[in-house]
Amino acid sequence: MTFLHPSLLLCIALSLTLSPIALSATKEKKPIKPTPPTRPFDSPGAPKFTRLDGKPGVNPPVDVDGDFLIGPDYAAAPETKVVEGVPQGKVQQFQIDSKDCKLFNPGIARDVFGTVDPNNPKTLIVETHPIDYKRTISVYVPAQYVKGSSAPFIVAHDGPGMGKPDMNLAHVLDNLIAQKRVPPMIAISISSGGGDAQGHERGREYDTMSGLYAEFIEHEILPLVEQNCSVKLTQDPEGRATMGNSSGGSAALIMAWYHPELYHRVLTFSGTFVNQQWPFNPETPDGAWGFHNKLIPESPVKPLRIWMAVGDRDNFNPNIMRDGMHDWVEANHRMAKVLKAKGYHYQYLYCLNTGHGIGPAKPQILPQALEWLWQDYPISQK
Repeated sequence: MTFLHPSLLLCIALSLTLSPIALSATKEKKPIKPTPPTRPFDSPGAPKFTRLDGKPGVNPPVDVDGDFLIGPDYAAAPETKVVEGVPQGKVQQFQIDSKDCKLFNPGIARDVFGTVDPNNPKTLIVETHPIDYKRTISVYVPAQYVKGSSAPFIVAHDGPGMGKPDMNLAHVLDNLIAQKRVPPMIAISISSGGGDAQGHERGREYDTMSGLYAEFIEHEILPLVEQNCSVKLTQDPEGRATMGNSSGGSAALIMAWYHPELYHRVLTFSGTFVNQQWPFNPETPDGAWGFHNKLIPESPVKPLRIWMAVGDRDNFNPNIMRDGMHDWVEANHRMAKVLKAKGYHYQYLYCLNTGHGIGPAKPQILPQALEWLWQDYPISQK
């Protein structure tokens, strides 16, 4: 029998009982988030939803606008699976270093969440420090792509790490393209610079109300995609879409809003249309909450087509700010109502029995969402 020295036993015990946060003095302690309440679909302020029959797999039509209620049970769409005989596109990955970027170099990160600014409850005081980071780009090229032709494309935020790429979007596109329900498009999944929200690089990129991130993608990412993957991307904004989840969803709309000459199609899951911009900008004092509070109602209609979904247990005031602008459900409800009032082409799904990111509803509705998003765009294949 082998006996361990008492000091070694103590080290092992400590390693098993101490959390990773306790072992790393530099790792941020995340604020405690209260469990989000369920918000009834017919609560005051909610849009008037068209209720479907609630059976798993039932989605709204792809050729109509409006507000729809789905769930509470879901079934993954058959388009999410590999289908025998359907041409499979290729997925390539490459990585870029922040040191090689003109914008967002260096990145930023924080050690603690921050405190509410006593002179302005709409923002936080956050201490940040510079970081270097690597960003992974995953590119799906459909089997139907004709070399040398200008292809439509979709930019997806929060792309995968430098391991095996997430193939869900690729499988869906393989099937939808083969069925001629969407055009043969390239999908470009881009990872963020890391972290989340105020004081982190992802928050700086995704939550800032400006055209800067769209310009970063346009001038620093898309040329590398064309170079590394031997493709040509369309310059027609009708053939350009952007999509994302959470802050990636607000980033998708921010890109198209500030650069409608670049993007006309937007798809969001649990879009962070709340006050999460940092640092404070007096021109957009409410962050992305300002979309439905001011920008969309007070601006001329832009040539955008917008698809949105949110869960009935989505995020609700998950941090120390108490400014009345941190309810994801209310924010998305308000978005749907102002889009309708302004006459936008939009479709909004309220997903029962789901939380942030809409969980089990996403595999059911992603193919439908993409098909709705690309309505009125010519589908041609050789």
